[in-house]
Amino acid sequence: MGSRLKPALVTVLFLFVAPGTVVGLIPGLLSRWTFQPPLLGWPATRWIGEALIALGVPVLLESFYRFAWHGRGTPAPPFPTQTLVVTGFYRFVRNPMYVAVVSMILGQGLLFGSVPVLSWGAGAAAAFHAFVLLYEEPKLHATYGESYAAYCRAVRRWWPRATPYRPVPAATA
Repeated sequence: MGSRLKPALVTVLFLFVAPGTVVGLIPGLLSRWTFQPPLLGWPATRWIGEALIALGVPVLLESFYRFAWHGRGTPAPPFPTQTLVVTGFYRFVRNPMYVAVVSMILGQGLLFGSVPVLSWGAGAAAAFHAFVLLYEEPKLHATYGESYAAYCRAVRRWWPRATPYRPVPAATA
């Protein structure tokens, strides 16, 4: 239990600091949590925004849980997982946390009718993409080798698969 408690506590802290800032604080500062007229004058954009937020929240929370409980690490780069996490939403898309965060930011932009929040979401998506390409994927390839390479061949970076990924068990000698 002790091997999971520390990662869980650090993960909860990281959840409030990183996504809390990116999804909560910054969109709040940009929109002032004030409803503007619906974008393009179309009230359905608010419902789409609510749906994006509602879909993003459980994906983000479940992905954070997987890192702490199953990977015995955190999403924070200084405290990585001890094992490669390829369960839960990771069976469908390689970066469910980033997809969830961008979904929630864009959802807020649509809900509040805020072009600045939508622009923030686009900027966050671009920053996440650059971070994944320049740091995260090379680090995971170096750490997990062929198991990560096989995972990358089977699961797309940003667009979910229709069926869950099932890793092939390693051959026994």
